[in-house]
Amino acid sequence: MNNALLIILITFWRALLLLPRWFQLFLSYFAGFFFYLTPLKRNKYSKINIDLCFQNNSKEERNEIYRKHIFLSGRTLFDTGVAWFWSNKRINKSIPYKINGLDSLLKEQSMGNGVLLLFKHSLHLELDARILGMHSEIYGVERRHNSKYFQSIQEKGRLRGMKGIVDRDNTIRFIKWLKKGKTVLYAPDQDYGLNKSNEIYFFNQPAASVSAPSKIIKKTGCKAYFFNSYIENSKLILDIEELNFNSVDDLKFSKDLNKFIENKIKLNPFEYLWQHRRFKSTLGKNIYK
Repeated sequence: MNNALLIILITFWRALLLLPRWFQLFLSYFAGFFFYLTPLKRNKYSKINIDLCFQNNSKEERNEIYRKHIFLSGRTLFDTGVAWFWSNKRINKSIPYKINGLDSLLKEQSMGNGVLLLFKHSLHLELDARILGMHSEIYGVERRHNSKYFQSIQEKGRLRGMKGIVDRDNTIRFIKWLKKGKTVLYAPDQDYGLNKSNEIYFFNQPAASVSAPSKIIKKTGCKAYFFNSYIENSKLILDIEELNFNSVDDLKFSKDLNKFIENKIKLNPFEYLWQHRRFKSTLGKNIYK
């Protein structure tokens, strides 16, 4: 996509974000309905992943998770825009949210303890991070966008809530942050290839699971926390809790982390970001064709 078209689309996107929040949510339903009717490649990935991960559920139950997931993905357009372009004041005024466990995180920060804040990919992860960044100092690890222009928009938007962002391959920098007592957001729940991962079960399917978290914790002496999010009664809930897996073995840590994330996903399965090819390295890319 060329920059001229991107500029037009982003201008239109930002114009939509001037609308009241209630009207954005109204429009998000129709956006989700449009996505549901459109044969998008990412929809296909979501359907395959949901069917793989919920094999013990009936076909009707799996279809319902898929339907709710796609409809809710229409809201992602607005949630991400709110996270990147709105002021703190407008977010506090228009977005109902609650943060549980914030005091524990702030205490670690006040004591100068580095915190590896692990999280799962949710549809509203950009808004999750922005709101958390409004209440604490956080740093982030990201995958850079292929478009330099969109990357500049993405980076500027994310830095409204974070103190710094680094590419996921620049491990030296975020290790330095942790050693200096910073809090770094890190999502371990995608397939980055078996070269950087162990093959560990995730929803009873073999999945490439990064071994980095345990190694980072050992190398930096940081604390491990988990940052979970979900929507409850139209309110965004952010839960922060310390992880105590009590394991010095990298493989065991990854197994415990996968199971922990899996259990969190099961509580609100349609809010998870199912669009990634989570099992491409273990089950083969052909399963997504």
